[in-house]
Amino acid sequence: MPAAALLETVKSYLPPDRVQFVQSALDHATQAHSQQRRQSGEPYIEHPLATAEHLAAMHLDSTTIAAALLHDVMEDCGVQFKELEDRYGRDVARLVDGVTKLKRMDLLASDDEADTSQPLPEAARAASLRKMLVAMAEDVRVVLIKLADRLHNMRTLQYLPADRQQRIARETLDIYAPLAHRLGMADIKWKLEDEAFRYLMPKEYKAISRLINRKRAEREAYTQRAISSLQEALGEVGVNTTVNGRPKHLFSTYNKMLRYEAQGRKFDEIYDLIALRVIVDSVSACYEALGVVHGMWRPVPGEFDDYIASPKENLYQSLHTSVICHEGYPVEVQIRTKEMHRLAEDGVAAHWAYKEGDHGNPGNDQFEQKLSWLKQLLEWQREMAGDQEYLDSVKTDILKDQVFVYTPAGDVKDLPAGSTPLDFAYRIHTELGHNCVGAMVNGKLVPLNTQLRNGDTVEIRKSRMARGPSLDWLNPNLGYLATAGATAKVRAWFRKQERGANVQRGRDQLRKELRRHGITDTDADIAEMMGFDSVDDLAEALGTGHLGTAQIAEKLGQRRREAMPVKQHAAPPPLENGINGSGIVVMGAQDLLTRVPRCCSPVYGDEIVGYLTRGRGVTVHRRSCPNLRGTDEPDRLVPVAWGHADSMYPARLVLDAVDRVGLLRDITNVVSAEHVNIHSMTSEEEPHTDSCTVSLTVYTTGVEQLSRLFARIEAIPGVRNVSRASQAEHGVRP
Repeated sequence: MPAAALLETVKSYLPPDRVQFVQSALDHATQAHSQQRRQSGEPYIEHPLATAEHLAAMHLDSTTIAAALLHDVMEDCGVQFKELEDRYGRDVARLVDGVTKLKRMDLLASDDEADTSQPLPEAARAASLRKMLVAMAEDVRVVLIKLADRLHNMRTLQYLPADRQQRIARETLDIYAPLAHRLGMADIKWKLEDEAFRYLMPKEYKAISRLINRKRAEREAYTQRAISSLQEALGEVGVNTTVNGRPKHLFSTYNKMLRYEAQGRKFDEIYDLIALRVIVDSVSACYEALGVVHGMWRPVPGEFDDYIASPKENLYQSLHTSVICHEGYPVEVQIRTKEMHRLAEDGVAAHWAYKEGDHGNPGNDQFEQKLSWLKQLLEWQREMAGDQEYLDSVKTDILKDQVFVYTPAGDVKDLPAGSTPLDFAYRIHTELGHNCVGAMVNGKLVPLNTQLRNGDTVEIRKSRMARGPSLDWLNPNLGYLATAGATAKVRAWFRKQERGANVQRGRDQLRKELRRHGITDTDADIAEMMGFDSVDDLAEALGTGHLGTAQIAEKLGQRRREAMPVKQHAAPPPLENGINGSGIVVMGAQDLLTRVPRCCSPVYGDEIVGYLTRGRGVTVHRRSCPNLRGTDEPDRLVPVAWGHADSMYPARLVLDAVDRVGLLRDITNVVSAEHVNIHSMTSEEEPHTDSCTVSLTVYTTGVEQLSRLFARIEAIPGVRNVSRASQAEHGVRP
């Protein structure tokens, strides 16, 4: 019986009075859930029992085990907080309350909701996740119960409808598995990932399973041979050790295979799927074992990490090295002590394991300091009003991989990978971020959108006068901010400004973007398309950074794609200017030759119109092309539409800039970074000034890519303005 198995486990490490405490909670939960069954048909008590068993296997304290057994009684059985507090103490009641799902919030930690006919809105799920994260920050045991709860539900997901399976699996992969990683709980992390992988990508899951099974016997024989060799060598130098092969996880194997495919390597070549784990008695023995490993097999350059001297942010400690083992195959070796191994598998749960006399207190081993990021969750709770904004910040700033950088005083700050000096400034203090004017990284002045790397020392230059942030910082195309927390602070600053100033700033941005692309839609048309009641509301959203011009360009492109016909005519031969017209459909006609003129060079996503020419088919212009204005033969105008987005389209850009050394190099670097091809480029100096005009023709995939290119080119020092070119001044006629 599962109940008997749980009690046997807790008896193995808890004193009799605490075992009786757990027994009481078990009896209460069994009685409360006696009339309930899961969708699988089994008694509901099986779920809290499985949750508690997983935690008991990690030897957690009796308070956590009791709370795990009772974690659904408030929600599903109507048991009140006061009743739990009176019977089991405030700690148990608080933990149960922390993991209790709000009715109809459907975080799906249970698969037995009372009403599952309607999917819950994202806002409700974000609010529930926010509650769980804040409760976790106040007591980390809340999330330990939640993770065990989620793991059991993932293992019984087959009894739910397909749409709910997908939703739960996606949430597990996006939130719960990264959270387990951040807490150092590797064992539950890979189990959650593999279960989510099964439902999110069933074809890939089966394919990876077959590939691993196909080579299983060969790999196991190779692994055993390597283990025997290493154990023998370690025994000869007197190192007391246990060596075993690390189990392979399907989702991590899938990700590794994707990386290898990108390098042109086959699955059969992935021998570093094999990993050895060496468990020793002391830290000094770890380094002694490392010497033996490197003495036996040649180390792979650049593949050594010392996480003992420099632990990871989730408390993980180990030595990692890759060596060329038997027959020239690379093998990863991890070396750690028994205590490090337990911490690597159970993470923070190891700090709450029962210890005689303290009932699971985390002790004095800098536990709070090492998990300082939990405090950040509480700070954001106070600063951020929106639940979705809060959740986005957690996903970006907490659950992503981290880099560690130093202040000039030597303090370490952890930031998400991809963070910039501006993100660092906002992590130190909001006002420092608002008034940041420059940054020094490792003693060198760098742009504010430079990505930081592990070990960088960052010094922020602050303006002497309060100046506030730049709206450009919110432009994702410019890469100034990578953290959701810093982005939220910049948006909050702009929201506090006067509405009139925000509206005017937004109107200026909108006119500039429309003018760049030659878009003829009115401000009112754009406001309606973006779902705003008035132009002022749209302008305010732009002026506060809540909405970006790139989103408008994306929406315009999406609207035009939806209006495009699926059917298209056969591809005509290449045209005079090298552009093939196969991406354009003449409405109501088939197999008409189309050509793109040089006067306006429409790109995919532009509003276009055709002009019927004698003997040359249809010439396709942007609707705003000056050469179409005042045409005296309107009957020759024909409707046309873009057919597909697979082609590259030319766009002629004109830059007004300060003439300086390195300008053209900077322009070409920016264009290349956007993976855009430059067809031609010219530069003309303005007589008696320091100005120049740079003209270039680039091939883009459409309006969205062009919008990103505009933003990045205009951020180049010395570039005053960039816009689409027209050749009407040359007298070109349709």
